[in-house]
Amino acid sequence: MLGRITDASNATLFALVHHGGRALRCVYKPIAGERPLWDFPDRTLALREVAAYAVSAASGWDVVPPTVLREGPHGPGSVQLWVDPGGAEEADAADGALTVHLPEPGAGLVDVVADGSGGEGWLPVVRAADERGRPVALVHADDERLRRIAVLDVVLNNADRKGGHVLPGPSGTVLGVDHGLTFHVEDKLRTVLWGWADSRLLPAEQEVLQRLEADLSAGLGEVLARLLEPAEVEAARRRTQRLLRRDRMPRPGQGWPSIPWPAF
Repeated sequence: MLGRITDASNATLFALVHHGGRALRCVYKPIAGERPLWDFPDRTLALREVAAYAVSAASGWDVVPPTVLREGPHGPGSVQLWVDPGGAEEADAADGALTVHLPEPGAGLVDVVADGSGGEGWLPVVRAADERGRPVALVHADDERLRRIAVLDVVLNNADRKGGHVLPGPSGTVLGVDHGLTFHVEDKLRTVLWGWADSRLLPAEQEVLQRLEADLSAGLGEVLARLLEPAEVEAARRRTQRLLRRDRMPRPGQGWPSIPWPAF
């Protein structure tokens, strides 16, 4: 263990995982460190993290860093590769010292702007006023890399897509992390990526969703069945079907906060 990420609501540890003579930086979230929630079953968040990675990998978009279940010093938990934005995931074990580059939350693609508008190429999510009454807005970029995360969040039913959960990856990639609050059987989509609400699906998105729909009844469904309840797997398949049938990104619903707080 190298340290703890202190601003996380559950136990989130920065660690090294050793495999094949290599030492890789990772984020370890032990099941024993999960706080009970009123609306999600206890001791299931790590399983949902792994399930989200399985869906991301099956999509071919690879927007979630590699994530597995692994035994650790505090018991079993999810272990996710720490992705350095510069691409240096392997630890320098020569002298035991590590240089850690903290990625920019939002990957430069999600922001709060003071003038109430992000300008060309930016999509508004919500407008408000700061403590002095000046207009501000939560915005995100109209960027295909970010949109892929938004599409998969619908399938995952992500209830916690904060701006701080969008990070830059190596070689210009954009990644999403923190997927413990996913796969609920009830619609709970809560995200800062509402800028595409009600927009038509792109042809490439339709193709990926069609493949996911079929895979959720086959190999991917079998993988998820080892991590989730049968009703949760079926709900994911039905959400994918509904998204394809409507051919539009969803709009914020009623009766559930549509934006997580804090937004970052």
